[in-house]
Amino acid sequence: MTATTLDPKTALVVVDLQKGIVALPTVHPAADIVANSVTLADAFRAKGLPVVLVRVTGGAPGRTETPSHSGTLPADWAEIIPELGPREGDIVVTKQQWGAFYGTDLDLQLRRRGVTQVVVTGVATSIGVESTARCAYEHGYHVTVATDAVTDMDGDAHRNAVEKIFPRLGETDSTEAIVKLLG
Repeated sequence: MTATTLDPKTALVVVDLQKGIVALPTVHPAADIVANSVTLADAFRAKGLPVVLVRVTGGAPGRTETPSHSGTLPADWAEIIPELGPREGDIVVTKQQWGAFYGTDLDLQLRRRGVTQVVVTGVATSIGVESTARCAYEHGYHVTVATDAVTDMDGDAHRNAVEKIFPRLGETDSTEAIVKLLG
C-alpha cells in the first residue's frame, strides 16, 4: 500500500543501525539502508519531528534452536553509526529484545511528545523492524514502513515482512515518497 498521509506528530524510529549490525551480510546493501535512513532522519529533524535511534545491546533470555551469536562482541558493536547520529534532540533507546517497545521507555517518550504515527526503518526487517512495527500498531500508533530503508539477512523473511506483514500493520512506501509527505 502506498503511504497516504503522515500525522502532524509523526516520529521516525530507526531500528538497530549500529556498527555491529550494519556490518552483517544483508539482502540489500547496508549502505543503501543507511543512506535512506539518514535522508529520513534529516527530513524529520528539519521539520522538528522526533527521531528515535534504537540500538540493541543484549538478547531475551530463553532457549532457542538458533543461537543469536557466539563469542565476545567488539567494544563498538552497539554504537549507533556516526552518519545517523545521535544529534541534539534525538531520542536514543537501548533495548534487550527484538522490538523497541518492550522493556524500554519508547512508548512514554512518544506519548509525551504527542506522537500518533511512526515511520520505521532499519535492520533486520523480519526481527527488530517487524517486532517494533507490530508493537507500535498494538499500542495504537499509525505505522508506515520505508521499504527501501529496511533489509534483512534472509531474503525470504524480508519479502514476507514487506509483502505480507507490514501491509496488515499500516502503510508502506519509499523514502522519497515519505519525505514528500513531510512537505
